[in-house]
Amino acid sequence: MSEHEESEDLRGALRGLRRATGLPVVFGGLGRDGRALRISELDGAVTRALRGLSVSAGSGLGGKCLALSRPCAVTDYASARHITHEYDGAVSAEGLRSVIAVPVVVGRRVRGVLYGALRDALPIGERVVDAAVAAAREVEQALAVREEVRRLAAEREEMRLAYGELRELVPRVTDPELRERLLAVCGRFETSSGVVGGEGGRRPAVLLTPRETDVLAAVASGATNAVVARRLGLRPETVKGYLRSAMRKLGAHTRLEAVVAARRAGALP
Repeated sequence: MSEHEESEDLRGALRGLRRATGLPVVFGGLGRDGRALRISELDGAVTRALRGLSVSAGSGLGGKCLALSRPCAVTDYASARHITHEYDGAVSAEGLRSVIAVPVVVGRRVRGVLYGALRDALPIGERVVDAAVAAAREVEQALAVREEVRRLAAEREEMRLAYGELRELVPRVTDPELRERLLAVCGRFETSSGVVGGEGGRRPAVLLTPRETDVLAAVASGATNAVVARRLGLRPETVKGYLRSAMRKLGAHTRLEAVVAARRAGALP
């Protein structure tokens, strides 16, 4: 997940919050470790005083929200007694008085803060609080989905690396029974990734030989031909031959294209 995508999630939620409440100014920022964030998105601001502002846990209203992991609000920012005032200059420059800050919490970790503000010292009503909390939940859900996608992608890549290592081991095993067991484990990787065989699995669109599969699996890990040859106990020229054959079957012109095409065709997990 890119920072640009996260910013889009935040920007959309802030726009929705402003439309739903009529707040003149909404803004917010995201962080990674729950200790700090940077204000990156503003809607309705008339100055650039808040943009890029770094907010630390415990500092100001947003920092209090960050530290306590709960919504916080003040009716008059400049005179509020229960917050610190490191950011009074920026808040005053934008002409803000009444401010609410709501945390964005993903997996028990505060990932950011959404703010809504009035230019008058008026109490923040329950309707605005509820809308701000709902906007924060919207961002939380989007971030949680993106984090899960990243986690699954990392797990899949780890599985592919393990698969490649197993394929490298198979040719070195002289015991027929052990070799068959290793191939069966490789088959389980293939079935679990949904690329070949198994109940409900689909057969590969391109049939590679076992050696071609071994070579491509090693290439997929980033290995050079020389490294692949050493791992598989082959000569570099032989590796090139298997690779050329696989590329021809896959309609690929480069090593990377061959790996991508093999995965799309279901010949590699």
